[in-house]
Amino acid sequence: MAMRLISVLACVAAATASHPPPYGHPAPHYGGYQQQHYCDPTAAPACAANSSLTYCLEDAEYPAYEIKAAISQDHLFAKKYADIGTQSADDLVDGLSAEQESAFDYGYYTGSSKGDSPYDVTHWAGPAGYICPSDVAYAQPRRAQNVAGEWRVIVNDVHYYTQTARLETCLHPDAACRALAPCYKSKCTQKYIYHRMLSYDPCDPYKGLFIDIYRLPAACSCHVPAL
Repeated sequence: MAMRLISVLACVAAATASHPPPYGHPAPHYGGYQQQHYCDPTAAPACAANSSLTYCLEDAEYPAYEIKAAISQDHLFAKKYADIGTQSADDLVDGLSAEQESAFDYGYYTGSSKGDSPYDVTHWAGPAGYICPSDVAYAQPRRAQNVAGEWRVIVNDVHYYTQTARLETCLHPDAACRALAPCYKSKCTQKYIYHRMLSYDPCDPYKGLFIDIYRLPAACSCHVPAL
């Protein structure tokens, strides 16, 4: 009898060990998988690897499915969203057409001379262009680092929704301004502007879609110090 009781107790213990009781709180699941690691919003995404830029124009890991779901669940999306996707120099640069701006070529310009003079011939010659050589792009960022240093996903090219920004980046920051004499001691300076863009937090999808603020390159200007 004692042997049978011990045997029964052993079976109950084994069954309890292999099948935990159904009480308590199970581990939360997110998006169909169990969250097992901490998501650091300040960590640069794969699209920004080996880059000093604070934004990505291409993103192989862009969560298009999640963004589409967030749009469909957001009843205020139409009030949050706004964009002018046809931006160009035609309406943003006085006295200059989009065709003229896109034709600017600064491949000849080095920003400084390797000879005896602080300026070589490329400083004085060359085709039309801005006094500070720059790269201009009317782009639709896919990810960007906000003003708090956290990376967000930008709603772009999803359900035909886009958010366009004019990005102008100095090709030769701190180099002398084109066509100015050395006595001015001029230099090209990068300028930025704050953009408000509809965003998604990949580390906290339950936030849904919200407006966040980003610091993006807006102009390359010539600065002349006091003489």
